[in-house]
Amino acid sequence: MKNTRIGIIGAGPSGLAQLRAFEAAEKQGLEVPEIVCFEKQENWGGMWNYSWRTGVGKYGEPIHGSMYKYLWSNGPKECLEFSDYSFDEHFKKPISSYPPRPVLFDYIQGRINKSNARNYIRFNTTARWVSYDEDTKKFTLILDDLKNDKTYSEEFDYLIVASGHFSTPNMPYFEGIEDFPGTVMHAHDFRGADQFKDQNILLIGSSYSAEDIGVQCHKHGAQSVTLSYRSNPIGVEWPDGIKEVPLLTHFDGDTAHFNNGHKEQFDAVIMCTGYQHKFPFLPDELRLKTKNNLYPDNLYKGIFYNDLPQLIYLGMQDQYYTFNMFDTQAWVARDFMMNRYEIPSKEERRKDIDLWLEKNNNLQSSFDHVDFQTDYIKELIALSDYPDFNLDKVADMFKEWLNDKDENILTYRDKTFQSVVTGTVAAEHHTEWMDELDDSKERYLFADEKEEALSEVETTTKAI
Repeated sequence: MKNTRIGIIGAGPSGLAQLRAFEAAEKQGLEVPEIVCFEKQENWGGMWNYSWRTGVGKYGEPIHGSMYKYLWSNGPKECLEFSDYSFDEHFKKPISSYPPRPVLFDYIQGRINKSNARNYIRFNTTARWVSYDEDTKKFTLILDDLKNDKTYSEEFDYLIVASGHFSTPNMPYFEGIEDFPGTVMHAHDFRGADQFKDQNILLIGSSYSAEDIGVQCHKHGAQSVTLSYRSNPIGVEWPDGIKEVPLLTHFDGDTAHFNNGHKEQFDAVIMCTGYQHKFPFLPDELRLKTKNNLYPDNLYKGIFYNDLPQLIYLGMQDQYYTFNMFDTQAWVARDFMMNRYEIPSKEERRKDIDLWLEKNNNLQSSFDHVDFQTDYIKELIALSDYPDFNLDKVADMFKEWLNDKDENILTYRDKTFQSVVTGTVAAEHHTEWMDELDDSKERYLFADEKEEALSEVETTTKAI
């Protein structure tokens, strides 16, 4: 194993999951390969890093993150909890089911800070090009050290692509948009709702980002929010001030026209039109080509590139599950790279991929999607020693969450759930989500004087 070299592109949740998987093996007394992880940002965390920057960073690289102020988890934290590192272990007390970004980022860091993972990561380093030599069976990775303006190359036996797929915007054109006098941006460049206070906002798209940015703008004082959908509306019961309309056809100055004849004036347009899977550092024959879906083609077990299994992709699926799914993928990938898991022939792998693709094509409802991804993760857990957790209960929580959103899009984040890892029932947040305008970790973990006094009384009583 010491002669085996593994390269990881990206130190977001997927790349960190892979580092954590190898650490778990090392703690079992197993010899692990040499690992190097390359991260183009200054810190780990991937999409969970917030930056005020848009466009390009200080070294001229395209900004990776699409994170914005006031983002709160849009799904229960109990559905993404690491089975080997609970929220209880990290925060030492129950917290609510829908934390804001700084709190979730703190949790991600909590697990990885317990390890020496930072020693394996080269920050401010971006992948420029990959080639594979059929004779040597090795990858050559060309890299740029952005901080020192240095280009160099390294060889690896396995290459893991963990660079994510929510950073290259899909930006459609609408006739007349070039003459729209207000702000036009993609959700990738959205950094907070503050600038849209008292404005009439048009959001194009019916994705989760459209739903969340629309509600955020409403919460933080937009005059009105209109969401334009292509084929199907999000379909929840919107409050006064938010509405859905059919597809935008064109602009005439600041007036948007829709295909049902409706027209309306707007101050700003935000494209919530999704992202492209982009891997500019990979040659055509190694590049995953897919749209955002629950089971990308050409990935055996959703992980191994079928034409070359030594090329591994993590986190490329559309996601209900996130952190714990990345973990289960990373554990299986680790075992393959350490010769503890053997994959079948290319033909057998193709048959398995086709079975999953057929199941994926037959999905009808959001509940079906949840069950599909649940079954996928169950299969991965059966292939490795990743700590098991009650996936059926997590699936039930996802379905309850979907119903909660349908019931009230503004209050679903006030609901609480029970951890399948510890059994702890989440605490109710001290402030209703619609009234909470501060997303800082300090504010979130704040306990008011009455709560602190009660805690002191309970502690004194127990001591007596």
